[in-house]
Amino acid sequence: MTSLPAGSPAVDPIALIRDAPGDRPFVVAQLGQSLDGRIALPSGESRWINKEAALDHVHRVRAAVDAVIVGVGTVIADDPLLNVRRVPGRNPARVVIDPNGRVPAAARCLSGGDGVRRVIVCAERPAAVANGVEIVLVKPERGQLPPGRIIEALWSLGLKRFLVEGGARTVSAFLDAGALDRLHVLVAPVILGSGKPGLTLAPVAKLSAALRPPATVHVLADGDVLFDCDIRSASNRS
Repeated sequence: MTSLPAGSPAVDPIALIRDAPGDRPFVVAQLGQSLDGRIALPSGESRWINKEAALDHVHRVRAAVDAVIVGVGTVIADDPLLNVRRVPGRNPARVVIDPNGRVPAAARCLSGGDGVRRVIVCAERPAAVANGVEIVLVKPERGQLPPGRIIEALWSLGLKRFLVEGGARTVSAFLDAGALDRLHVLVAPVILGSGKPGLTLAPVAKLSAALRPPATVHVLADGDVLFDCDIRSASNRS
């Protein structure tokens, strides 16, 4: 991990996304968590572990990508809008990964009032979908939709830059599959002591096989800390 020396000009993590080469997909994921790596209490309560500056950052990332991706579990639990509200910028396309056709018809992220593209990624075409929602079929593998195939299918729609926003299982799956370029971890100075972990990855046999990405640390205005991790360049996983 690297951090910037005092007085050094910080590299804007949003600029790294906007300036990414356009000849291949660029995928960033984000997680907001406590100091002890929890994203929610055992009850499921998670609003708000992170503070205002961290929420602003997430909206800045949304405004910098072509599409924001969430798993269907996040849609069912939180019914997010997935648009840009806290900062100036355009709304990205909204993508729901829904292997088994569970997404609610009334999900707010699939409403078409703002004219933004809405996409459901699934294994089989659903019997009915809301007007204007695009369906992308991806062949499952061991009961899951492989993240690499999802990104390839979305790239074929003309989408180039992606934010994988949640939930934890979806972010973990993309990280485990080697489908991420960067990972933004927003850490709040709070200790929960129990609850849902942020990342759950395939086990490694020894510490030398752990993923140790180069990271730049940004202390946000109200005390949360952003770890901007360069996953693509990390090469020490066996």
